[in-house]
Amino acid sequence: MRPLVSLGLVAVLLAAAPGARAAGPDVTDWQASSKSRARLVSDGAGGAAVQIELAPGAITYWREPGDAGVPPVFDFAGSQNLASAQPLFPAPSRIVEADGGEAFGYAGSVVLPIDVKAADPARPVVIALKFDYAVCEKICLPARAAFRLSLPTGAAPEVAALVAGARAAIPQPVEAAAAGVTIAAAGSRAWRLCAPKAPGRDLFLEAPEGYWLTSKPEDVAAGRACFDLALRQTPQNPAFPLALRVTLTGGATALETQLSLAPGG
Repeated sequence: MRPLVSLGLVAVLLAAAPGARAAGPDVTDWQASSKSRARLVSDGAGGAAVQIELAPGAITYWREPGDAGVPPVFDFAGSQNLASAQPLFPAPSRIVEADGGEAFGYAGSVVLPIDVKAADPARPVVIALKFDYAVCEKICLPARAAFRLSLPTGAAPEVAALVAGARAAIPQPVEAAAAGVTIAAAGSRAWRLCAPKAPGRDLFLEAPEGYWLTSKPEDVAAGRACFDLALRQTPQNPAFPLALRVTLTGGATALETQLSLAPGG
């Protein structure tokens, strides 16, 4: 990882980055931490997004952070005319950290779209968001921002395009069989998951709280990308079958599917 940089230098670097337009009806002011800055933006069609820009060498985390780290936390308390707000996550990357662990997350920049539902569609929604996230380089530091934005009925083309691009990177939900994903037991706490090969194919696992699985790529068949899964940690009284959310990256579109793990013999 690169050496830490000062807050002043970060501000200069990030101010020169693309998308640095000043606050307006569709965007809030940037809020800076020591190695990042974030703002809330509107897509102009009733939705919103958090945009994060990171200093060189810094990363932030996906909803499942990997070996260590903290996922972002969204608190919408104090919003007006808001029935629901659902954050969405573009497909992550696998990032090797300074301690040798693997993080699931983002470097450079990321936009996290938010699906918004109004309590009364005839009235405007005002988003009040307290946003906590971790930013890591050689060390991890907490970052916090507080935003308030009345969602307009339109947005500048570059802002709308920013959110649309992030939405296009969100894994598409599919049935495992339709996506060609198969899983078979390979031991008492091991399985082999296979999917069609694709350029840059990678696998990200999300298990229920208290369970920890790891995956290792191992090609075993022509035209198939296979991964060996190992259950490393369980609660005191594990329950099977185990519901598993799987994200596959690579190829034209990232995919998300649900699998059920039963213990092997």
